[in-house]
Amino acid sequence: MFGYIIINKQEMKFREFDMYRSWYCGFCQELKKAYGKTGQMTLSYDLTFLILLLTSLYEPETEAGLCKCVAHPFEKHPTRTNKFSRYAADMNLLLSYYKCEDDWLDEKKVTKRALSVMLKKKVTKIREKYPRKAELIADRLRRIHQCEKAGSHGGIKDSGHGACADRVDEIAGYFGDIMAEIFAWRQDEWQQDLGRMGFFMGKFIYLMDAYEDVEKDEKEGAFNPLLPFCHTEGFEERCESMLTMMMADCSRVFEKLPLIEYVEILRNILYSGVWCRYEMVKSRRAKAAEKSLKKSDRK
Repeated sequence: MFGYIIINKQEMKFREFDMYRSWYCGFCQELKKAYGKTGQMTLSYDLTFLILLLTSLYEPETEAGLCKCVAHPFEKHPTRTNKFSRYAADMNLLLSYYKCEDDWLDEKKVTKRALSVMLKKKVTKIREKYPRKAELIADRLRRIHQCEKAGSHGGIKDSGHGACADRVDEIAGYFGDIMAEIFAWRQDEWQQDLGRMGFFMGKFIYLMDAYEDVEKDEKEGAFNPLLPFCHTEGFEERCESMLTMMMADCSRVFEKLPLIEYVEILRNILYSGVWCRYEMVKSRRAKAAEKSLKKSDRK
């Protein structure tokens, strides 16, 4: 469920891209500093968005630096970090740990089990630091797992598009709850708005993940909440409509926040970047359908 909240580099100015990369690289270095190379293995783009959002809203002191890394071994490149970089590192590790546990339970992926074992001791300290957030993340992922387990054993049937859609919304809402809790950094005047942003973004992430994996899950016999209607007329339009509603609600809250710095980068992500993977999957699916049609016409 990671890698959807990204920039659209083609639509971004060079200086904005350099700024974004400095925060992303800073996030990577913060993961290494706090949790070693194992922590760096969990790096994703998604929480870089949160770092920029919280930095723009709360305007904390920021430390600029230079570093070399495996990705850029020959010359130093800029990094930026602040207290939200560490917060994002903590939340990223929590998410990665529970996701590895979930993948182990669902698919018995040995590599995920090994990573969860490596992360377990580090996660224990984070749970002590953020007990409410850790408890909620674990609870909602457990609920998602229960729904997926029930669905994979025939517990979720398409008893009508309305009933099926309600169940999709329920399961996506659990991941929305997770992101709402992560976005709401603390209890203050911005807690509600940040939570709503996180909620809708979390639902988008879950639905986008299901949309991308629908063929793979069908082939492997794995649970996917979109499977009951993936071969029905209007499937693509229906998915696009759901995803658009989630990002529209997320963006509506975003535009209410008193943000000045990094606004154009954040807008690039919200209005363009989040759709990059969607367009790629949609295009791939259309090409596959066209190829299948041509093949059937030749028979």
